[in-house]
Amino acid sequence: MFAYIVRRIVSAVCVILLALVVSFGLFFVAPTDPAGVICGTRCTTERYAEIHKSLGLDEPLQVQLVDYVRGLFVGRTYVSAGTEIECSAPCFGYSYTLGQPVTKLLAQAVPVTVSIVVGGAVVYLTIGLLAGTLAARRRGTAIDRAMVSASLGIASVPYFVVALIVALYATFLPRAEYTSLLENPVAWATGLLAAWLTLGFANAAQYTRYSRASMIESLGEDYVRTARAKGISERKVVYKHGLRGALTPVATIFGLDIAFQLTGAVFTEQIFGLPGLGVLTLRAFAQFDLPVLMGAVVVGSTVLVLMNLLVDLLYTYLDPRVRLT
Repeated sequence: MFAYIVRRIVSAVCVILLALVVSFGLFFVAPTDPAGVICGTRCTTERYAEIHKSLGLDEPLQVQLVDYVRGLFVGRTYVSAGTEIECSAPCFGYSYTLGQPVTKLLAQAVPVTVSIVVGGAVVYLTIGLLAGTLAARRRGTAIDRAMVSASLGIASVPYFVVALIVALYATFLPRAEYTSLLENPVAWATGLLAAWLTLGFANAAQYTRYSRASMIESLGEDYVRTARAKGISERKVVYKHGLRGALTPVATIFGLDIAFQLTGAVFTEQIFGLPGLGVLTLRAFAQFDLPVLMGAVVVGSTVLVLMNLLVDLLYTYLDPRVRLT
């Protein structure tokens, strides 16, 4: 297993480096002039020359890439309005549009997105597993048909429509706003409650279907029938033996969903007015802020790769039949 973990870590690092190189090529080796795009339409000659030199665009491409990667580990110095600005490691660049290091912007936005996604994941995973397990145990009954129909109905409504309805009509919920968890845990939870419930109930529908299908298959396995034959209580058979075996495919989908939501929670953030990573990236697109876009892509690809690695490592715990070699 140790050799497998080492191989997966090396593979993950290679994928992240490949994503970094491809992203750098897309944003800074484009047919247009990156310095001109960043500087904008009302850019002065002095400002353009400053950005061009500070980004190292007068250097060969391989030198530019090496400087960017080095900045992730040891930091980098940028020049803006004649002032040297130290960007400490990990340095993802400097936003000349917003006048701040990209690392600082990401540090402000990422906790908001993580708070939204993790809170919503707790809601939809809990509801989805419980509802799916109940439907599987009552397969073919009215309860099963009602849950399947309800999940299909909810899943057929676009997520942004659900979020808009909640934002406009759920006035009984606390006003959505972000407060740091360390600053005030109660205000943090109440300010994100509307986003959690919206994200949770909208995604609980598909997890109900996933859990139901997986539980039906798991409850038909030989080890479950053996457990029943030994006289173990039905509750223990279902929730200790059956559910554990059913979690493996659900965990795969859950890991990917978490990764994609961390990099694509723009609807939730925009509708509820929460300054997360999705809103930051959307504004960067509108302002052609290439350093911010580059930083967001690198962070997003890293999160996606690490979540895949974590899910793979969890397999042996969730399903003892799986052996990583």
